[in-house]
Order: sequence, then structure tokens, then C-alpha cells
Amino acid sequence: MIRDLYNVRLQPADDGPAPLTGEEERRYQAILFTELGNRIADQGWARYPAYTTEDRRRLVAVAHRLTAYWGMEVHVEAEDLCGMRLSLAGRGPSDPVSAP
Repeated sequence: MIRDLYNVRLQPADDGPAPLTGEEERRYQAILFTELGNRIADQGWARYPAYTTEDRRRLVAVAHRLTAYWGMEVHVEAEDLCGMRLSLAGRGPSDPVSAP
């Protein structure tokens, strides 16, 4: 069966997704704070995808919040065009875990 679509318009290809509202942004950063914070606390570092400038800005903000919360510096660095790594000072994926 063939169906005709009426009143359907193509969206321009350059339009991206709509930006998050203020409440959505706060909730998303709270989730990142909790999930990335737990991963960093467990292994000393975490990787997370960051495809846009907004994603990178968001991860930097989360790292600053974690730094203030823990009182220990959380470093943020771009691994490549699509991902960032957050780590505690002196810790990374290839760094050995230091014993307390």
C-alpha cells in the first residue's frame, strides 16, 4: 500500500538538534557529575565522547565542579576529535595506581 504524506517539509541539513533547556542542562550535568565522578573515583580517570563544542564545554564544567567538590584537581584533555579524558592529577589510563 502506498501512502502519501501531506504537509511534510524537509528540514535543512545544517540545522542540528535543538539546544537543551536550562532544566535539561542542569539534569544532564548532574548525571555526568555522578557517573564520571564515580568512574574517576574508582579508577582515577574516565573517557567520555564529546562530538561538539557544547559537549566539550559541558565536560570542562563538570571537571571544575568535581575539582571544587573533592578539593583535588581534575584534569580535562582532548584525546581526539571525538572524545575527552578526565583524570585526577597524576593519574591516567596508562599510569599505575599508587598505593595509599
